[in-house]
This record gives sequence, C-alpha cells and structure tokens, in this order.
Amino acid sequence: MNNFKRINDLTGWVVFAISLFVFTATVEQTASFWDCGEFIACAYKLQVPHPPGAPLFLLLGRMFSLLAGSDVTKVAYWVNMMSVLSSAFTILFMHWTIVMLGRKIYNKPFAELSKGQSLTLLGAGVIGSLAYAFSDTFWFSAVEAEVYAMSSFFTALVVWAAFKWELIEDEAAANRWLILIAYIVGLSIGVHLLNLVTVPALALMYYFKKNPVPTYKGGFIALFAGLVILGIINSLIIPGIPSIAFQFELIFTNGLGLPYGVGVAVFLILFVGAIVWGVRYSIQKQKVNLNIALLSLVFVLIGYLSYNLALVRSTYNTPINENDPSNILNYVKYLKREQYGERSLLYGPIYTGTVESVEQGAPVYKMKDGKYEVYDHKQKLVYSKDGQMLLPRVYSSSPQHIQLYEEMLGLAAGEKPSFGDNLRFMFTHQMGHMYMRYLLWNFVGRESDIQDAGVIDYTRKGELPELLAANKARNNYYYLPLLLGLLGFILLVRKSEQDFLTTTLMFLLTGLALVVFLNSPPTEPRERDYIYVGSFYFFGIWIGLGVIQIAEFLGKFLTNSVVAGTVATVATAIVPVILIQQNYDDHDRSNRFHQVDFAKNLLNSCAKNAILFTGGDNDTFPLWYVQEVEGFRTDVRVCNLSLLGTDWYIDQMKRKTYESQGLPLSLPKDLLREGLNEQIMYYENPNVKNGINLQEYLKLVRDGNEAIKVPLQDGSMINTLPTENLFLPINVEEIKKSGLISKDLEPFLTDQMAWSAGKGGIMKPELAQLDMIAQNAATGWKRPIYFATTLPSASYLNLKEYMQLEGYAYRLLPVKIPGAKDGFVNSSLMYDNLTKKMFWRDLDNPKTYYHSDFYLQVPIVTARLSFLRLVDQLVREGNMAKAKAALDYCNKVMPDNVIPYDQLSANFVALYLAAGDKKTALKVADTIMNRNNKALDYYLNDRRSSDSREIQTALYEMNIIVDGLKNAKAPEAVKYDAMMQKQLARANS
Repeated sequence: MNNFKRINDLTGWVVFAISLFVFTATVEQTASFWDCGEFIACAYKLQVPHPPGAPLFLLLGRMFSLLAGSDVTKVAYWVNMMSVLSSAFTILFMHWTIVMLGRKIYNKPFAELSKGQSLTLLGAGVIGSLAYAFSDTFWFSAVEAEVYAMSSFFTALVVWAAFKWELIEDEAAANRWLILIAYIVGLSIGVHLLNLVTVPALALMYYFKKNPVPTYKGGFIALFAGLVILGIINSLIIPGIPSIAFQFELIFTNGLGLPYGVGVAVFLILFVGAIVWGVRYSIQKQKVNLNIALLSLVFVLIGYLSYNLALVRSTYNTPINENDPSNILNYVKYLKREQYGERSLLYGPIYTGTVESVEQGAPVYKMKDGKYEVYDHKQKLVYSKDGQMLLPRVYSSSPQHIQLYEEMLGLAAGEKPSFGDNLRFMFTHQMGHMYMRYLLWNFVGRESDIQDAGVIDYTRKGELPELLAANKARNNYYYLPLLLGLLGFILLVRKSEQDFLTTTLMFLLTGLALVVFLNSPPTEPRERDYIYVGSFYFFGIWIGLGVIQIAEFLGKFLTNSVVAGTVATVATAIVPVILIQQNYDDHDRSNRFHQVDFAKNLLNSCAKNAILFTGGDNDTFPLWYVQEVEGFRTDVRVCNLSLLGTDWYIDQMKRKTYESQGLPLSLPKDLLREGLNEQIMYYENPNVKNGINLQEYLKLVRDGNEAIKVPLQDGSMINTLPTENLFLPINVEEIKKSGLISKDLEPFLTDQMAWSAGKGGIMKPELAQLDMIAQNAATGWKRPIYFATTLPSASYLNLKEYMQLEGYAYRLLPVKIPGAKDGFVNSSLMYDNLTKKMFWRDLDNPKTYYHSDFYLQVPIVTARLSFLRLVDQLVREGNMAKAKAALDYCNKVMPDNVIPYDQLSANFVALYLAAGDKKTALKVADTIMNRNNKALDYYLNDRRSSDSREIQTALYEMNIIVDGLKNAKAPEAVKYDAMMQKQLARANS
C-alpha cells in the first residue's frame, strides 16, 4: 500500500481532532481544586509554585494565558486549554506509535503491507488511542491545568521518537534522533519527573537495535545502564549540579573571601568548559558513542535550563514565591524538595520503632556578613535495630496512620509488625488498593467517585441505592477494555518478544515500580490514580494491538484480510464508544464554577483588610487564583498555616502585597530560621501560677531571655512555654468606642482575654499566629483576624470561645461567650453574607457534575454547615421568618436533585419544624428516610466489609430525623422510628 504513510498521517490527525473536540467540549472553564489554582496563578504572572516546580509548564501556560486578552476571568480557561491541546497531541503520537509497533508484528516495511494489514494497523491505532483518550484517569487530567496532561504528552512523544529511531537505518540520522530524545527528556523535567522512569526501557530498546542477536546478560546490562542513567539525571543532574555549585561557593566565599556568586560562576565556567572540551575531543578522535553521550547530556541540560525561571522570578519577590529560591541555598532546597521530608525505601524504621539517639546531621547555612554561616545542623534520628526493616512499607509518626496500620494488619496496639505484615501491606494496599484498583477503574469500571470506591462489582445483587445508581462516576465497561488489552499483550508475547519486554518494562516502571518508590501511607487526602497515567498509556497501546490479535483470529475463518481487518476494527470500536458513553457525564466540567465561587465566598466572609488563616490546598490555592488572576478581594491577606512554619513564608507575610499590608509579626528572622523554634516545649514553671501575658512572653522569646530556656543533653539551650495559661490585656472602654463589637456583646467584655494553650507546647506556625494576635491586640485590634471554618480543630489555638462566625470564617474578637465551644454566630451579619455576598453559580444545574470526593466533602459541607449554624441561631433568637427564609435559600441554591441531601441536611427537618414549616420538614424527612431505607436494604442483604461507612451514615441520618420529629412531637415520628429500628436490628444481627 504505497500511500500508507499519507493515510496513516491523516488518520492520526483525525483521532487528534476527535479527542481535541471532546476535551474542548468538556474542559473546565475556570480553576479546579487542588494544585490547579496555584499553577494558573503562577503561570499567569510567572511566579514560583511548590517545589520542584514546573517551569516549562508555567512558561507555556503564560503564553496560553495571553489569549484571554483583557478578560482575566478567561485566563484559567486558556491555561486549561493547554492541557487539552497536550492531551490531544498525546493521542496523535499514541496512534502513530501503535501503528509502528503493529508494523513490526507483521515484519514488513510499510510499503509492502497488504490492504488488509494496512487497514488493521490503522484500526488498531484508532481504537487504542481513542480508548486511552476516553479512559477515566487520562480524561480527568486532560481538562484541567495540571502537569499530568503535558507529562503524558512528553511520555508519548519520547516513546514515539524511540520507535521512530528504531526504523532509521542510516546511523548518522539515527544518532540525531537519539539527541532529540535526550532533548525531549530534558524538557520533560521542566513539567514533571514521571517521564524519566521510561529511561531504562529506552536503554533496552537501544540494546536490542544495536545487537541483532541479544542475550539475557546483555539485556540485563542494558537495563542496569538505563537505571544508572535515570539515577544520574534524577540524583546528580537535577539536584546535584546546584549542590556542587554550592560547594564551590563555600570555597570561594568562605575560604577565599570573594563575593557571593563567584563560586557558582567559576563552577559553571569549568562545567561548561569540560563539556565543550569533551565534545571537541570526541569529534577529533572520532569517538561516536562518546560524542552522542555528551551531546545527549548537553541537550538534557538545555531542557533542564527551564528551572532558571524559579531562580530569576524569585529574585523579584513575587507574591507566590514558595521556598524563595532566589539564592543558591534555597535553590538547592527547592530542587531537592526538602520541605516534603524523606521516606526510607530499602532499609529504615517501621511505625513501632523507637528513637535511640539523635545525631548531628548536615549543616544548615545562612547568609551573613558576606559569608555562609552554619547556624544549626539537621537532626538525624537513629532508630533501634529491632525497629527497622528491609523495604519498610509501614512507617509513619502520625497517630492516625499508626491506628490504620494496626487495623489493616489486624495487630494489637503497640504490636510490632512482622516482615510478612510489611509485605502484606505493600501487596494489598499499596499495589492492590493504590494501583490495581486504579488500573481496573480505567479498563473494567468504577463503582462511584466516593473516596476509596472500588471496581464495579458485577456479582452483587439487589436494587442499587438511589445515590449510587445516580452517581455519574459509576461507569461500567463490562471488562471489554481489559480483555482487549490482554489480547494485545498476548500478541506481543507470541509475535515480538523484544517489544513485549520493552512495553512491559515501561508499563511496570510507570506503575508498580512507582508504587514501590512512592511508598504511600495508609490513607491519602484524595485518590492518586493520576500518578500512574503513564502505566495506563502502555496498557492503551496493548488495547490497540488487541485489534490485530482479533483480526488474526478472524483470518482463520475469513480468507479476505480486508474483511477480517474491517470486522475486527468495527467490533472493537465498542471499546472507545462505551468509554466515551460512560465517562462523558462525569468528565464534563463545562458548567462547573463552584471551586472559584467557594474561594470568593470564603474571602467575602471577611471584613476589609482582614488576615485569613487557611490550611490545606483546597482552601488556599483557589483563593490565590481569584486574588492573583481575577484581582478579587486583594485586601485580604491569605495566610496558609501549613506554610507558616517556614522562614521564607513568614518573610513574605511581612511584606505588603497588593492592597494588603504586611502581617504584624514582631519575631525577627533569626529566631524563625529552619531548625529554630520548630517546637517550643511545655515545661511548667511553678513560679508562673497565674499564667503569662502573651505579649511579655513573646518579648522574652525575642530577647533570648534565660528565664524561659532549659538545657539539652548536648549543652544547647531551647525556649520553653512555662505555663499553659496565656492572656492578653483588654482596654474595655477603647473597644467599646471603636465599634469593634456589637452592643449586645458588650456585657461580655472583660479586662483580660485568657485561654489555655494546652500542654502540648507551641509549634512554629502557632508561634507566628500568636505573635500576630498579640501585636494586633497591642494596636487596638485594628486588623480583623479570621480563621477558615475548614481548618482542623488544633489550628484554632483553643480560642473558639472568642470567635464570631460570620460565614465561612470565624472572626477573632476580644470578647468571650462562655460555653461557645464552637464559636458564636452573628446572625445578622452572617445572613447578609450568605444570602447577598456569596456566589452559587450552577449548584442548581442538574447537568453539572460535582465530584463527590472534592465537592461534597469540603465546599458543600462548608456551605450547608454555615446555613445550619445560621438557622440554628435564628431559631434560638426566635426569628422564625428569617430562619425559614435561610433554609429555603439553602435548598434553592443547593437543591437535592443536584447536591443530594447529606447528614447536615437531616438536621434541617427539626429546624423547619421549629420555623413552623411542617410540610417542607416532612418532605425532606421522607426523602432522606426512604432513600436510606432502600440503601440499607441493598447493603445489609449482601453485606461487605467495605459497606460499613455507608451503613453507619444511613443509620446516623435516620436517627437525626427521628429525634427531630420526636422532639417536635410530630406523629410521623412513629412511622419513621419503626423503619429505623427495623434496619438497626438487621445491622446489629
């Protein structure tokens, strides 16, 4: 078929167009949750995101953001479109790769293929690439501004280039392709490091081509060489070059007294000079392999140079400037991702291990007086021998993790896990739950989008619960993608051993090998399937090759190969068709806006010029996006508590940003450096019986006063907290005159704000929080301080009784309402905020998909809990009309047919009854009770261990409603109580 190349090229562009159209139709219009808000904000203004950054992604994202023109609300859309385009190109190169692999199975040049073989190859490329395009994990990343779509593109491009290189017989031309591959690998480092794991498989491909008669020994050597190259890039080039440059800095700055930067400059001159000399030497001596190796290194480094973006932009003190990599010290930390800590891979501690001693680790430097001065050393924990293990999988210091380890392994509290337990956790949880479950999600079916949802269960009988049946992420593929992929795998085993080994190795390196490397804990804040998208890519290639296997089988019955290829293609087209049909509704984000509205609602809960304490990614990154990109409420200073323990972030918080003044922090930088005051231990001083003035205590810390210090075993001194009781003086008359609090709160004013800090000591983020509170109090409480309602309880510093709930945030006030353990509600202000200042776009649109994991656990819970607290307070105040109006408004903006009733909604029954609307109360009660009754029939008829959460939730909601009806003396309570008691008896049997 002489024109096969032209037809193949055209077919590739057709699958590109199909995927581009679908992804464009379903792309997120604005910033998604998790890292997307941060990446969009950083791309728009070329800022510095969390390490190790994604500089090439940001540079390209900046270019796409320019397409928004003057409409800043379209910036997120265009950065999302970069992922759309990257994903469509991934599918294009995947199609061409499948075709090249299939050609090798036929063992013919493209020009000599028969019409039947050509048609089958084209069908294989189309089916395999579109099946992957519409798979769950890939599609999820394809429509949002995350790095995984572009990372997939680079993986596809590298694999395509490698197979293209195999076809080139002219050695000079083939060598140029090797250098191109190296350049692509270098560029991919500026997006994500996942693409690097394909390097060992590429080394195996190189060996197979260079050795027509390969041996197992040679293959293992090639594989080992590939692992060495991977190690060189990941451990020597990425963090190693800056680390070596810093050693030169120490020599030239500390040793020779030269200015900062001279050592780095000398190192770069020597390094570049050595490479130039090596390249010239290889040319002069005609050492081809050395020349290719050195040029490949050069082009990897050229791609790697994109990381200079972080170094350059950081020097401008951008508002988002994580780790502040503006100097060689912080730049090395940034590239090494030191803020995330380390987990032992080959040998290390397990969760029952005890620390025997603490040794002095690597020095920690600061820049002072033209030198690099050592001010501390990192701590190196030495564990007891019986507390360590080979390939440690079960290690964490988190009490929650330790409890989960014990539950998963069936061990008693404090019981040491055996090596068998360790491996069981690796195989069942890490490889099974955290990888195989994801693989089967993509190629068998997914039960739902609820956290830890399993693979769709074909053996379970009974009518599905309403919420499970209506869950748009419940996708059933009837095993068809999996079976077709296994057929392709079998075809390679039979027909092409080398390609079988290469693709299998790539599949394992991007899948199970990553599982071992990442060593995940027993629980994650969200599903992590996107990490393994590269592994699913290679299974998608096998799906395409499965078409060839079926065509070959049909060839035994159909003498016409064209007919066999046509039938195979048409029959297997059911795979991409069923994938797009099942996955479209839960991957369509075209009408979803609430992640940004949630951020605006949180900011609008705050008064002007406020300080807002936030915690995790989802209550920080969307806020960064709306402030940095849309310019929304830039007067509010968002202060992330998970970053507030770092010296660089505290420095940034002290600076003015947009309309927000720097935060009132009195502690100097030298007391907040890495390793200093990380935790101030509680050490009771009997002389401090009545507590200590927080402002005076902070002065003792600033002055390094010996009165609060105790010695350590090594002779050094550390600060302590001498009492758990803290207080701040309050000028009652001044507070009254300022209008800070409402008249009805004035009777609760006292001359002292006192609370217990607890006996757990003070962590550095808490120290910074307390410093801000103390300095703000000293200036008359002029700066409003808020705490997001999404924070964990420990982040409120035991100050809830001094906090007024005004929406999605608590405001700290110098007035205490006794017994208000969860703060007190300002009903007038909160009603106004919730009904007039907040955004609820498309939460009432049945066509819009809201992911149960992301939305129902954070923004929706936050919204409904806010309305619940408001209505409860209005009922207590006797304002029944306003209470009913607030309930009606909540159900209007978040109706049950879009956002299903939850545990919080069950409380609305009693509140509707209290507000005098029995009809609506019974309607809500009937909906929730019958829904849960049917759900319990399903779960209890064929009970599985994984159903416990659903069973408990259903019974809990029923109990809330029955109690509410009983307390209101509603006659309907009898019927619903009988319904609940029947299910409760079944659950306890």
